[in-house]
Amino acid sequence: MTKESNSAPSKRRANLLEAPVADTLKQMTIPMIYGMVLLMTFNLVDTFFVGLLGTQPLAAISFTFPVTFTVLSLTIGLGIGTSAVIAKLLGKKDQCTAKDSATAAMYLAAIIVASLSFVGYLFTDELFTLLGAQASLLPLIHDYIDIWYIGSVCLIGPMIGNAILRASGDTKTPSLVMGSAGLVNAILDPIFIFGLGPIPAIGIKGAAIATLVSWIFGLAFVLNILTRKLDLIHTHIIPFHKLLPACKSILKIGLPAAGANMLTPIAAAIMTAIVATYGESAVAAFGVGSRIESIACLVVLAMSMTLPPFISQNFGAGHMHRVEEAYKVSVKFVMLWQLVIFVILVGLAPWIASAFAKEQAVEDIIKLFIWILPLGYGLQGIIILTNSSFNALHKPMIALWLSIVRLFVCYVPLAYLGSYLYGLQGFFIGALLGNVLMATISYRLFSKQFTSTSSVSQVESI
Repeated sequence: MTKESNSAPSKRRANLLEAPVADTLKQMTIPMIYGMVLLMTFNLVDTFFVGLLGTQPLAAISFTFPVTFTVLSLTIGLGIGTSAVIAKLLGKKDQCTAKDSATAAMYLAAIIVASLSFVGYLFTDELFTLLGAQASLLPLIHDYIDIWYIGSVCLIGPMIGNAILRASGDTKTPSLVMGSAGLVNAILDPIFIFGLGPIPAIGIKGAAIATLVSWIFGLAFVLNILTRKLDLIHTHIIPFHKLLPACKSILKIGLPAAGANMLTPIAAAIMTAIVATYGESAVAAFGVGSRIESIACLVVLAMSMTLPPFISQNFGAGHMHRVEEAYKVSVKFVMLWQLVIFVILVGLAPWIASAFAKEQAVEDIIKLFIWILPLGYGLQGIIILTNSSFNALHKPMIALWLSIVRLFVCYVPLAYLGSYLYGLQGFFIGALLGNVLMATISYRLFSKQFTSTSSVSQVESI
């Protein structure tokens, strides 16, 4: 790397191999929280503007969520694989191979996403008809998803490019990329949807174009950082003999991680179906509770992005004592943090419920949700961080199996059993007990990595 590229990253990149563990994780996580809050806020603005178009456009976009989530889950999985591979190489001080792998990751993600989107484009009508969309909605779905497919290749910027930056210890730049791209989208949405000056109103197409432009902006932003400022990827085509092994390494972790991501909406659909047996009020309250959960667990999600690069770099350097310390510090923090969040939510439960509900039945169920499920968010955080940590140790199949066991052996079955025996209250308690059981399994399994020795060879032998 050039002298300039070595000096520039020092301002943004944390020293993951030598700096104090707790301080380093804090330094990495706080910028990610800011970026995620901004992104979530701007996405809400996006949904708000589309909702102003009417019920049909909102329904059309709602039908696209399973398809877009599939592409996003695959890209997130590739980002997890990218981060794990590159961070380990950087921990080994193998800068050249890390740069080759980062470049290969961008190629790989672009090819896979483009191929998947092209197939989706060819079978749009068949796919959305299968999902239950009426023929009258298909033109609106085309207006949005056709443009979304074109722009999806640009996802390699915010997803893969940011993963490369996090692997190097830089979480400030990814936070800036997420926030900036979200801001661009939020500004352009009303302009393209409703028109402004010489720009005509183009409705739902405008929402898709705003998203496309924000992704192009994010991709250009990331590429400029990765190539010109940090020198983390090549600007030329890398030879096939370097490309192939790098892609295999990324896919080995990325595909199981993507599969684990896709299990979550399946489990959520089953849980919603169980709740639906109690009527529309229960479904509405459960939907509100799910939104509360996504906000309440924001810090855990941010840590799930910052802990893996730390673990992978120290794994590559053979510093397993720092891996153990980082994991245990993170677990203690999320338990305490989520306990504080639980106390706050319980105190605000009446106000939260009344703000979201127009009917007393919905309000009562929202309060019941808040009084029970958030008590287990710290335990849920242990599960999430453990899965992320196994991916970081290049053990994605363990993480995948933990996700399967958590969702389809513990969480959903115990929630169903509780519902069967004790109604809606039993449903919530069963889900809570599922998190208790799975958190115990996850923590003990990961702790076994360090019971005999902290050497890399011991971890590899499991």
